[in-house]
Amino acid sequence: MSIFSGKRFGQRGLSLVGFMFVVVIVALLAVLGMKVVPSVVEYAAIKKAIVKAKEAGTTPAEIKASFDKQASAGYIDSVTGKDLEIKSSGSGTEVSIAYQKKIELIGPASLVIDYAATTESSRPARKID
Repeated sequence: MSIFSGKRFGQRGLSLVGFMFVVVIVALLAVLGMKVVPSVVEYAAIKKAIVKAKEAGTTPAEIKASFDKQASAGYIDSVTGKDLEIKSSGSGTEVSIAYQKKIELIGPASLVIDYAATTESSRPARKID
């Protein structure tokens, strides 16, 4: 009598087709991440630049010029000082920006991300319509 008689051992592990499916999914997620991460890093640089521009200038022209200097030093290509929305309020000057970033994926497929940032701490940035 064999030691295996009476017991059934099922196959365990990942099949080749299953493995290839997992590899394709991981590769697609990696490619998507490599395309999205630079946009998110640029957004973080824009948020820092509008805060520094607000601190550096008192008039809208000075704030825009300061932002443009920081944008050229910080490799910010998506927006310029002209895109800033500057408002004077009772608590001081508030600087905000809202823009869309279109990321080409494969063929006709693309990803559009809406970014919005403001120096005002009491309210969230406005959405793009």
